[in-house]
Amino acid sequence: MKSENTGGTILREKREATAGFDPEAIMADFPILTRKIGSNKLVYLDNAATTQKPTSVIEALNSYYRVMNANVHRGLHTLAEESTAAFEEARRKTALFIGGVKSEELIITRNATESINIVAASWGRKNIRRGDRIVLTEMEHHANLVPWIALSKETGAELAYIPIDSQGVLDLENIDSIITDNTKIVSLTQMSNVLGTINPVEEIGRIAHAAGAVFLVDGAQSAPHMPVNVKAMDADFYVFSAHKMLGPTGIGFLYGRENILNSMEPFLYGGEMIREVRYDYADWNILPWKFEAGTPNIAGAIGFSPALDYLNSLGMESIRDHEKKLTAYAIERLSEIKGIMIYGPKDIESRGGAVSFTHGEIHPHDLATFLDSRGIAIRAGHHCAQPLVKKLGLNATARASFYIYNTNSDIDDLAAGLAEAWRYFGHG
Repeated sequence: MKSENTGGTILREKREATAGFDPEAIMADFPILTRKIGSNKLVYLDNAATTQKPTSVIEALNSYYRVMNANVHRGLHTLAEESTAAFEEARRKTALFIGGVKSEELIITRNATESINIVAASWGRKNIRRGDRIVLTEMEHHANLVPWIALSKETGAELAYIPIDSQGVLDLENIDSIITDNTKIVSLTQMSNVLGTINPVEEIGRIAHAAGAVFLVDGAQSAPHMPVNVKAMDADFYVFSAHKMLGPTGIGFLYGRENILNSMEPFLYGGEMIREVRYDYADWNILPWKFEAGTPNIAGAIGFSPALDYLNSLGMESIRDHEKKLTAYAIERLSEIKGIMIYGPKDIESRGGAVSFTHGEIHPHDLATFLDSRGIAIRAGHHCAQPLVKKLGLNATARASFYIYNTNSDIDDLAAGLAEAWRYFGHG
C-alpha cells in the first residue's frame, strides 16, 4: 500500500541526528516543543503525567484516518485487512518491547488503570475470598489502590501494605509477616510517580511466588524510562500506558500469563470477544481477543508503533542514563534554592526521573501557576497518590518529571523560576 506516513524517513534522519543521544536534536522531532506560552518558550516538565508526541506518531495517526480507516478483524476488504495487519503489528512490537512475550498474552486496553481493573474484577472476583490477603505498597497510585480497596470491600479480603522508610524506599525488613501464606496477590508499582523510587520487583516477585501469590507490576512509570523484561521479573501481570511513552492517549496494555488469562472470565461482553452466540448461549473468543470487546482504539495502537520504533532507536539503556544525569542535576540545582524540600531516595540509581518537592510555605498550586506564567509546565497536587502524600505530612507537592527531550537548560529555567517565585511570594 502507498502510505502518506513518512515516519520511517523521519526516524532514519533522527537516528543520524542523535548519535550519542542528543536531546537538542531529539527536540526537533516534537512540534509542540516549539510552542510559546505567552512570550516564553515551553519548558515541559510534566512527563510523568503524559509525554509529548514526535512527528512520526502524529503522522501515523493522520495516515491511518486518511488512507486506511476501517474496523479490525471483521472485514475482508483491503482497508480492513491493512488496518488489522497494522493493529496486530503494534501488538507484536509491544510484546517484544517488554521482553518478548507472546502476542496472545498482551491485551490492548485503554490505559494501565483499565488493565488493573480487569485483573481485579476478573481474576480477583474468582480467586479472592474473605480471609485472603491483598498486598500493596504505601506508594501506590490510585489506579493500583482503589480497585483493590473496592475488591476488599466486596469480598471481605484483608489489605496489607509494604511500608516505606524515611527516604521513600520500601522497607522489606518484615516482608515475611506482610506477604503471608494467605496472600493471594501482591500488586505494586515498579516506579513511584511521586517519589521516583524504583522498587526491587524481582526480589518481591520471588517472595510473592514463594508464598503462592500472584504477582502484578504496575509499569506505567517504568516502561517509558528503562529496559523492561517481564520474564526476568517473573510477573504474572504487567500493565502500562502508551501516552506516557510518546504514544497516543487512550491506549494501554495488560500482559498476563497465558494460563492465567485463559482461566479468567471476560471483563466486558459484546462484539469481537465472542466465538459463538445463540439466543440462549455465548462462548468466548481465544486470547487476546477474549478481553477486547467492541471496536478498540485502532488509531491509538497504530500510532504507538512508531513511538516504539523511536524509543528502540534511542535505546532504553541510553534513555535511562540520560534521565539519571538529568535527575542528579535537578536535585543538585534545586537543593541550592532556599526553601526547597525534595522527597524520595537520595541514591540516583534507586530513582527515576520524577522529582517531587515543596517550596517553603508556597502552595504547590500557586507555584505551578507562577511557573506556568514563565512557560514552565510542572505538576502540582497529590498526583493521584493521596495516601502517600498524606503519609509525607503534606496535602500536595510540586513535581518536575523528565524525558528524552529535556536538557540541563530546562532544569536551569526551572531553578531560576523557583528562585524568582521565592522572591515574588515575599520570602526575600
